Amino acid sequence: MATTSRRSLHALLGGGAVADVVLWRRRNVSAAAVAGATAVWFLFERAGYSFPSVMANALLLLVAILFFWAKSASLLNRPLPPLPKLEVSDVVVEKAADRALVWINRVLAVGHDIAIKRDRSVFIKVILILWAVSYIGMLFNFLTLIYIGVMFSLLVPPLYEKYQDHVDEKIGVAHSVLSRHIDTIISKTGESTKQKKTE
Repeated sequence: MATTSRRSLHALLGGGAVADVVLWRRRNVSAAAVAGATAVWFLFERAGYSFPSVMANALLLLVAILFFWAKSASLLNRPLPPLPKLEVSDVVVEKAADRALVWINRVLAVGHDIAIKRDRSVFIKVILILWAVSYIGMLFNFLTLIYIGVMFSLLVPPLYEKYQDHVDEKIGVAHSVLSRHIDTIISKTGESTKQKKTE
């Protein structure tokens, strides 16, 4: 039974190389991702470098290496640097646009439910989510939030895969309690608006 739940989590994450890295099935690549994210965070956050300066210096070094490689290759009759054809295909742009369109339509549907349908449950959920994001955003800067997100995405899925039954049970209990509280808030706001209308 545990193997079927593990397969479903692997399939849920895409079932490819990314899922293998996130679930630590390729331990070397996953460890390298954690080390790389930590190094980038330390470089930008603790060492005081800014992203544009690091990118400009890295590109400057790359351009200088390629230029001198090409010059020395022509002088020494060696092959030129093996550069791939650098262009973005129409297929990649269309896939990205299709995925962005799905997310934009979901956001617009939520806005429609709040503004036109006056769905109080969606309204309260959106307020709670935006408040939580705002509160967390006050505690950390943007780069640290990205770093925390990367760490969570690399550390939480393998733990969830290992303890999936227990986590699902606790999440179910938390969801039912939260749903009860939201229903109570909605019913109270509905009663207060009815009282205002009768007055």
